[in-house]
Amino acid sequence: MKKGYDVTIIGGGVVGCAIARELSRYDLFVSLIEKESDVGLGTSSRNSGVIHSGINYKPGTLRAKVDVRGNKLMDKLCRDIKVKMKRIGKITVAKDEKDIPTLYRLKEQGEVNGVPGLKILDQKEMRKIQPGVSGISALYSPSSGIVCPYGLTIGLAENAHDNGVHFHLCQEVSSIETLTDGGFMIRMKSGTRLQTQVLINAAGLFADSICRMAGIEEYRIYPCRGEYYVLDKRLNGTIKTLIYPAPRTDDPGLGIHLTPTVDGNILIGPSAEYIEEHEDYACTAEIMKSLREEGHNLLPDLQMSDFIRNFSGVRPKLTPPEVGGNSDFVIEDRRDINGFINLAGIESPGLTSAPAIAEMVLSMVGDHLPLRPNVHFSPDRKGSPFFFSELPEEEKKQLISENPNYGEIICRCEKITKQEILDAINNPLGARTFVSIKYRARSGMGRCQGGFCMPRITKILRDEFGLSPEEFILRSRTSPLFVGKVREGDQK
Repeated sequence: MKKGYDVTIIGGGVVGCAIARELSRYDLFVSLIEKESDVGLGTSSRNSGVIHSGINYKPGTLRAKVDVRGNKLMDKLCRDIKVKMKRIGKITVAKDEKDIPTLYRLKEQGEVNGVPGLKILDQKEMRKIQPGVSGISALYSPSSGIVCPYGLTIGLAENAHDNGVHFHLCQEVSSIETLTDGGFMIRMKSGTRLQTQVLINAAGLFADSICRMAGIEEYRIYPCRGEYYVLDKRLNGTIKTLIYPAPRTDDPGLGIHLTPTVDGNILIGPSAEYIEEHEDYACTAEIMKSLREEGHNLLPDLQMSDFIRNFSGVRPKLTPPEVGGNSDFVIEDRRDINGFINLAGIESPGLTSAPAIAEMVLSMVGDHLPLRPNVHFSPDRKGSPFFFSELPEEEKKQLISENPNYGEIICRCEKITKQEILDAINNPLGARTFVSIKYRARSGMGRCQGGFCMPRITKILRDEFGLSPEEFILRSRTSPLFVGKVREGDQK
């Protein structure tokens, strides 16, 4: 029996899960620690889901290198782990003459970075790609795309789990001790202890806290919130491509933009505002008003009833408010703390970069441990690659005849069947919160936002899985849905 783990990853976001999957290709005893009840509940699920091309990052930086490499890896990765993605391209729009030099600068920068197919478009060419878009010119990057961000994180995690990685959910690290004979002892707030030879800090918004536990003081994370609106699927197809404004100097983000999603909704956002609390996911009246106005400017046919939800995400920035802009990623094998691999400031394009970052980290792990191939590794994620509602009618009929659960609709808005809910509940990681089910099955993501399906999912969890009212959790132990019964007796 091995003494502890070979490698432990702190952080179950998209980067941590990509690293876990990459390490599972090798004969290593690997664990991942995540403080939430499921993977991907932080920054990794609260973003635009954009696959960036690499035009926005200075040549020679880690951001540029891993973004372009990650972009190239994404097609095969998403096929293997059964995650939706689309290459829809992006136009970066010059609103006036002042923005034209920015377009040419981005084109030159992107070409140096190795971004394929970049082209400056005139107004006619721009509107041929996206009818009705305002602006005088645009830079077109055909390799840009969209992916389901929480689906990508979950797919990476579940495939890593199937290949032998141990996931420790609901475990928050409280201290890290460097052992005299090598390796680390990690203590959790729950009282659990875990020993490992190599420790990888992929804690995102809390990467600086993990650094300080390990004795590293030079990094500080500055949380920067971005707010979004989600638009109804009525507008599906209105936006043919990603539409971004030409970026302005020292902006902490890439500006408010319209983003079609792989599931048919459109996102408006994100804003960019430095905040004090790392997990302050509030949506503010002022920002929501400005997003509605921006939406009406870009989509004149937009109605108030099309705004079905809002949400926010928080970027883990290394640049303070008084500096603004963006700093390079930190991806380092610390020579002062043997076996500590540190990732900090992995904000956008972290989603796109995740598979390339995983390759870099694997190489660093190889400097500490032998990398022998895992002969049992399978790159293919188990489970169904489809949503029932997207299948041809004949296939639907066949599935229903074989399994009646496909004939019962639980989520009316998204047309999600009982079997898809059961599959989501029975996920390999054992996560059973309503958000975990939602991110796997898309239940509760339609116009009624769970009004129809939540009681039905509650009934399934109660009747078929034996959960009591106190065990129904929205997201974590701090968000219970019920505290008991209104009246005693049998509940139908």
